[in-house]
Amino acid sequence: MDFVAQLKSSLDIVKVIGEYVRLKKSSASRYVGLCPFHSEKTASFSVHQGHQFYKCFGCDAKGDVLKFVMEIERISFYEALRLLAERNGIEMPKRAEYSDPDPKLRAAVHSMHEIAERVFRENLASKAGAEARAYLDKRGVSHAAAEHFALGYSGRGALTKIFEKQGFTGEQIEASGLLLKNQEGGYFDRFRNRLMFPIHDESGKPIAFGGRALDPGENAKYLNSPETPIYRKSLVLYNLHRAKDTIRKGDRAILVEGYMDVIGVYASGVTDVVASCGTALTSQQVQTIRRHASRIVVNFDPDNAGSNAAERSIQLLLAEGLLVKILQLDGGLDPDEYCLQRGADAYRDKLEKAGGYFHWLADRARGKYDMRSAEGRVAAFQFLLPAIQGLAGKIERMTVANDVAGYLGVDAGLVLENFRKAASERRETAMRAAPVESVRPVERILLNLLLSNPAARERIVPALRSLDSVSTFVTRRVFQSLFALYDANPSFVFGELEARLEEKDQPMLHAALRDETGADELSIEQGLACLRNLESAQREVRRAELKQRVKEAERAGDLAGALRLAEELSSANR
Repeated sequence: MDFVAQLKSSLDIVKVIGEYVRLKKSSASRYVGLCPFHSEKTASFSVHQGHQFYKCFGCDAKGDVLKFVMEIERISFYEALRLLAERNGIEMPKRAEYSDPDPKLRAAVHSMHEIAERVFRENLASKAGAEARAYLDKRGVSHAAAEHFALGYSGRGALTKIFEKQGFTGEQIEASGLLLKNQEGGYFDRFRNRLMFPIHDESGKPIAFGGRALDPGENAKYLNSPETPIYRKSLVLYNLHRAKDTIRKGDRAILVEGYMDVIGVYASGVTDVVASCGTALTSQQVQTIRRHASRIVVNFDPDNAGSNAAERSIQLLLAEGLLVKILQLDGGLDPDEYCLQRGADAYRDKLEKAGGYFHWLADRARGKYDMRSAEGRVAAFQFLLPAIQGLAGKIERMTVANDVAGYLGVDAGLVLENFRKAASERRETAMRAAPVESVRPVERILLNLLLSNPAARERIVPALRSLDSVSTFVTRRVFQSLFALYDANPSFVFGELEARLEEKDQPMLHAALRDETGADELSIEQGLACLRNLESAQREVRRAELKQRVKEAERAGDLAGALRLAEELSSANR
């Protein structure tokens, strides 16, 4: 067995995907959840434990455990192999076919970030980091919290010397985003005299940094890493690698604006908190949150910029089907300031009392428009309409719309008119997917059994392929490919069959396997029973054909032919 097959055989695809997607058991072998690769509110993502494959019936994403990790982590085949091997304590063989197509660049950039994190932490503890430590003291960040979040301090030129001494190439240095090129062709540190916040991927590896200026005269208060071969800022959430277990357990995430907010809230004992990495919230980040929880509390800073950011974020969160609440803190305090000044218990109490987003948005609308005029009230309702239409259920949309309309003093007729218009637009733009032809239960059972139980193939395939009735199957081309694959390799796996099929036939395979009956529940005896039923049905068809031919021969006056056919019919009846 080669290494790839060995690795895949040692993994449970449900366990691996379950680290990224909240899965619910649908049958003995099948698990379902919201697809991590496209936006949806009804689960169409299916993971089959028996066949060790996943399939989304919404966006057609599909594959095995390696394909999933490659897609979800956006990494190469080699990196997916290495990631899964490391997580499961399996040593990678040092062979050419398992080498990275770019063997040095990404590895070098990862290494440089690990070095930078270590250097920054050492700097913070040194004499040079006194100003940064004083700032943390002022903000109420304990030494334990600073250690837990691997905070550091960037001096002036430390990384340049270290990287050059380590022998990193110019290409690697520039790709890291940690150094910049000067006019003389040399390099200097991007982050200088800043408090450093390392940003990690979901596995906990440092992939980027955010730096807070310590010099009051510095133009850029916060400076963030650029995009690199290992970092795409639109995909990453700060602190997710620490918070994801708590988020999944409680089915809730708290979204704050900044690094300090995360640290302050987390240090107070509320550990399901994340932030976007120095950018406006993106749909990809929201999809990442939705993979772990269905509920979210938005707790942005209370200033106008924070309110505007919360307003924009609500649309993205609703579009992904999340249940959204808004936490407003009194006293004009940011989340970390509130936890420090009012205490952890006060923050948790506020968190439990966080309200729905509609009245928060309605209050925003009242502040934006002149509520004394009919035009202002209508404009306020129009401002809220996109958020209302983001709700999943029609009854919920109408209930909330009428509630908000009453709160704003808007006529109920306007609500109905707007919803009729929106419904008409949705009908005009709706896309209808072509239905997949119905697959008979006997085809489902046989395919599931033959794919999940190699021992059943030897007893069933030879008998099944001899039956004429296979040519009447909706899935006949799938079975024909299965027979050919069996001849070449009786121990074939699902992915080999899928790869052998033409693209037009793959949906038929997936439709056959999209069954509430788990493959693990099927026995060889059930497969043999299906064979007996097919054989019996084939005999009935043969008898019916012979009866019809006897009648036709008699009508034509062909008595010899009728006698011969009658003898065949008699034999068929025995």
